[in-house]
Amino acid sequence: MSQKNPGESPLGEFASAIAVKRESDTSFSAELDGEWSVAGAVNGGYLLSIVAQALRNNSPKAPDSLVLSTYYLGPSQGGRADIATRLIREGRSSATFAVDLSQNDAPTITALATMGNLAALPDDVATTASPPELPDPDQCIRVAEAPGDFIKSAPLVKRYDMRLDPETAGFAAGRPSGRGLLQGWIRLADGAEPDSLALLAFLDAFPPVMFDLGRFNWAPTMELTAHLRAVPAPGWIRAKLYTRNIAGGMFEEDCELWDSAGRLVAQSRQLARQPRG
Repeated sequence: MSQKNPGESPLGEFASAIAVKRESDTSFSAELDGEWSVAGAVNGGYLLSIVAQALRNNSPKAPDSLVLSTYYLGPSQGGRADIATRLIREGRSSATFAVDLSQNDAPTITALATMGNLAALPDDVATTASPPELPDPDQCIRVAEAPGDFIKSAPLVKRYDMRLDPETAGFAAGRPSGRGLLQGWIRLADGAEPDSLALLAFLDAFPPVMFDLGRFNWAPTMELTAHLRAVPAPGWIRAKLYTRNIAGGMFEEDCELWDSAGRLVAQSRQLARQPRG
């Protein structure tokens, strides 16, 4: 895990990278960090965390994104971004907002979010799903140790401590399994424990599941819906990503995140374009 450098924000790398500045009662600005990019475009999960941070500032009684449905209208780049929020409905335990993120007066994402308080939810878990069975993190493959060309095209991976299950990492040696499955461990590289904002970033942090089908290159997301289910326990997060339908030049990617207590704490489904080239 990375060490903090002299002069680095006491908030840590991730918290600093998703910081927002209030511009009015309903608007914010953020400085998008180009190091959270893939193939020259700022990563979609990182953008989700920034949007959720802005909404948290406007929804102190309901600080967590229970549901966040986001449409990606175009690629975002490092630099200033403007975030506009609009309250649609506020209830006793939740609030629904519309939010847009723009750069140079052009919208790049638009979203709807229902905010709530994960810590106040009832403890009535009855999950039939089970977490992925994984080797210990030390027995998994560190994504940040990928070849230099890959790291150069996807500096995002250096922002995480991400480990792939060797059983689903054959694509890295030219032997994709063809199952459409990736799984592994993830935590922030700066050592911060996971929270609801980090979960949103984790949902879109791993390589595209299409790599396990031998289809490489950037796979731009069209829409992503995230569901946050609980405040994560400290420690590693287990991740499972899979696809079941590839058609019309698009594929869906489902992601499950499990915390160190064995709870399913976040889920997502995104529709993305198939990699080209």
